[in-house]
Amino acid sequence: MDAPIASKVSVDVLTLRYNATSREVEIATCERPSEPYLGQLALPGVLLWEGERLENAARRAAWHKLGFNVDALGQLTVFDEARRDPRGFTLSVAMWGVGDGEGRARWFPLDEVPPLAFDHNSIIENCRPLLIDRLWRNMPFTQALTGPVFPVSAAVAITRSLTGSSPDRGNLNRKLASV
Repeated sequence: MDAPIASKVSVDVLTLRYNATSREVEIATCERPSEPYLGQLALPGVLLWEGERLENAARRAAWHKLGFNVDALGQLTVFDEARRDPRGFTLSVAMWGVGDGEGRARWFPLDEVPPLAFDHNSIIENCRPLLIDRLWRNMPFTQALTGPVFPVSAAVAITRSLTGSSPDRGNLNRKLASV
């Protein structure tokens, strides 16, 4: 019996920012510089190096693919669909990051992301509830999006942008008071 072929592990980063002008949470994409999907938009991602920590790979992805550093990072989930990458079986560790650079990034509101390479639209769709769950509960994530001081109107806009609907003001005020 032949030995199984080793799989690869990639780290794909859902890099977010709050755009105060448009009052939307936006996600960064970048053009793929090589095949597969040459020239198509994708989430910034890299293959994990042997011995490399996930956070370091995510920072490397943001820097090399987007052209700027991310302020905060965290792990969301793992995707293991067998055919998610045409180059062969690849696990994808989805990470969240918050950054506000321009670099080579193409920013889109979460509800307006165009078709992306690989299964990246599915990654965004499946990770969005995880991001919503972190808002107002995970302080590094929340503070990276809001900054240290923010008006209630920004809290409403961020919540609406992530969830897709306007929050109940009373519930949001209670969450903000507890934070």
